[in-house]
Amino acid sequence: MKKLFFLFIALTLVLGLTITVSADSHANEEYRISVVLKATNSDYWKSVQAGAEQAAEDYGVEVSVVGPSNETQVMQQINLLEDQISRQVDGLVVAPLRPAAAKTVLEKAVNRGIPVITIDTDADFKGKISFAGTGNFQAAQKAGNYMAEKLGGEGEIAIVRGAAGDYVHDQRVDGFLDAISDTNIKAVSIQPADSQRGQAVSVMQNILQTYPNIEGVYGTNDEMALGALRALKSANADEGMTVIGFDGSPDAIKSIRNGGLTATVKQDSYNIGYMGVELMVKTLNGEEVPEVVPVPTKIINKDNVDESIKELRKAFSRERLEDVFGKDVIEEVLD
Repeated sequence: MKKLFFLFIALTLVLGLTITVSADSHANEEYRISVVLKATNSDYWKSVQAGAEQAAEDYGVEVSVVGPSNETQVMQQINLLEDQISRQVDGLVVAPLRPAAAKTVLEKAVNRGIPVITIDTDADFKGKISFAGTGNFQAAQKAGNYMAEKLGGEGEIAIVRGAAGDYVHDQRVDGFLDAISDTNIKAVSIQPADSQRGQAVSVMQNILQTYPNIEGVYGTNDEMALGALRALKSANADEGMTVIGFDGSPDAIKSIRNGGLTATVKQDSYNIGYMGVELMVKTLNGEEVPEVVPVPTKIINKDNVDESIKELRKAFSRERLEDVFGKDVIEEVLD
């Protein structure tokens, strides 16, 4: 029955048919779902993975989570997608590194009868079922508005961003610049650091040599914001500096609590992973799902940092949080 279901999906692409499959026909079947992330080397993606695995447990399906070593490995991710197609999984949940580069392989999956849902980053390809993730442009506007508030609407700032050409980081830059466009804040330098903390240290050091009078730094993920902060501290340039990240990682939240980072834009990465699997299960059961499921974001700063630590408990073990924040802090916040 399942093979027929996937055959019908493929036929809709050719014939434009609309089909409905009874949810009861697969309600007790253990689907094999592959979740292909952008990377496996950061707390953000570990949180997405935790959400996906929790959904797998809640819905009684088998989920495998894979991803390249870091967010620059586009071909590695495409090869992983090819592997999942060869495995003939029942569904693919994908956070594409480069949507345009992934288009062919994603359409190949659909043509093989494997439904595809995108998370975190959307992609334009024939047969996509749904997308669950952050509106990165709008979320970045929050970062820009907060920077403007902290700087009083004027001053020079730098942006440390993800790899050039990465759609998500393009959106996070564009949204931020849109928010400060009506102010007297000037982004004097926008440099890529490929989402890596260590690389951001070097990039920030170079920026400081050319622009020693900057008053703010925006990193389009937390890893780069933390790397920039490290460089600022080493140069004794962190006093009075506004540094804003993006993601809401445990390390970023710890830094905010300790007076390091000024703020971060928190994505609900755990729910992005959870929703991706949930939407796929519903799809495989023949249920209709929305084409877009937006995931809300918010600014985390010193005023709401402890509440954010509580929210991290969904995605991370108490032991992991104690490693990051210290046992005393976790006892104070959680107990």
